[in-house]
Amino acid sequence: MATHKLLVLPGDGIGPEVMAEVMRLIDWLNAEGVAKFDTETGLVGGASIDADGVPITDATMAKADAADAIIFGAIGGPKWDGVAYENRPEAGLLRLRKDLGLFANLRPAVCYPALADSSSLKRDVVEGLDIMIVRELTGGVYFGEPKTITDLGNGQKRAIDTQVYDTYEIERIARVAFDLAKKRQNKVTSMEKRNVMKSGVLWNEVVTQVHGREYKDVTLDHQLADSGGMNLVKWPKQFDVIVTDNLFGDMLSDIAAMLTGSLGMLPSASLGEVDAKTGKRKAMYEPVHGSAPDIAGQGKANPLAMIASFGMALRYSLDLGDLADKVDQAIAAVLAKGLRTADLKSEGATIISTAQMGEAVLAELQALHK
Repeated sequence: MATHKLLVLPGDGIGPEVMAEVMRLIDWLNAEGVAKFDTETGLVGGASIDADGVPITDATMAKADAADAIIFGAIGGPKWDGVAYENRPEAGLLRLRKDLGLFANLRPAVCYPALADSSSLKRDVVEGLDIMIVRELTGGVYFGEPKTITDLGNGQKRAIDTQVYDTYEIERIARVAFDLAKKRQNKVTSMEKRNVMKSGVLWNEVVTQVHGREYKDVTLDHQLADSGGMNLVKWPKQFDVIVTDNLFGDMLSDIAAMLTGSLGMLPSASLGEVDAKTGKRKAMYEPVHGSAPDIAGQGKANPLAMIASFGMALRYSLDLGDLADKVDQAIAAVLAKGLRTADLKSEGATIISTAQMGEAVLAELQALHK
């Protein structure tokens, strides 16, 4: 049986609490011989700043580079608001993405049947929802240069951010979206702002070319990103895979998050290029919810997005798709029994702690393995 090398980066806030529930699953899987994991733990974000003065050390980056997958919790919080911009906790996450070339961010938005009433939208709009947002992660306005604030005098300043995309960056993210669609409902919707942005014109052109050359059998639609956001709220089930740039992907995936009832439910994967020699790709898996410092240490955090992120690692990095299916089934079963963390409270539900939720998922997984 192959041994899978994992780097675990719990981070800050609720990160360590939700990561503990993933470790609970890993320990059981190892003990039962279901799969074999070799885990190392490292510091990132505020925890790394406190210990080492930087948001991630070179030594931790070397471990990340050597891992089969990185399991990442959450970073940041008001405690580190005063640090220099380039040394903020988020810089650790950005370095991981940039240095490992994690250009493709996959954010599924799945509405579990038991949570359809937790959404702010009507049940018939969200029940059975299953969409995947593919966000370009290492280009665009977050990384473009120049990125400056200049003092113009007379109390005036000028801020500049630069949106930059090259053809190859758009081609590779488009391919990820088309490949995913082929395993789903075979439909891709590309979103940009070609009506007002030159980068949107190029994005539209390149996605169309990749489709025509390599993926004619997949249905391709184009929408302006603002209209796409409106349609996500109006009738989200029209979408299967949405592919978009870094900025719009950031916003659209948060809109999609709330369709499902809670940010605490959403996993994500960040993937690099496939290595031609090994056939493997660098990858990091993290929940979408952030560090939630206001509830840290209180046992209120929802670990399901963290557990589902581990499930995505099983599927996309470790070739353990059957086990990933069982993790998803275990999460659905726990929710169907009316068990909820505080963020998901609904009528007639039983509110349980972070650890109790982790225990409940493990119990369902154990039952599926009998």
